[in-house]
Amino acid sequence: MKDQQERSEKDARRKEKRDTDEAQRVTKEQERRKAYLEREQVIEKASEAGRKKRTEKRAAEEADQLARAQARRTAYSDREKSMGETRDARILKDKKQPRK
Repeated sequence: MKDQQERSEKDARRKEKRDTDEAQRVTKEQERRKAYLEREQVIEKASEAGRKKRTEKRAAEEADQLARAQARRTAYSDREKSMGETRDARILKDKKQPRK
């Protein structure tokens, strides 16, 4: 009977220790999960800031590129117009000059 009582006490202590260990394990796991989620949020915020910065930079570059393309088209058009006017002036000059 005494052996049975000692065994019951040992079993009770083991169960109590197991319960305590399980509670500690669950607590540590929750802390790990919480820390992981906090790290992920920090990373996400940093990533979001980077995406926003890249988007703004891309928009500015696109605006610059459009302005350069417009300037290039305008310059080409002006050059073509100038060459046409020069050609027309030369043709008119040749018509007015008497041939020798």
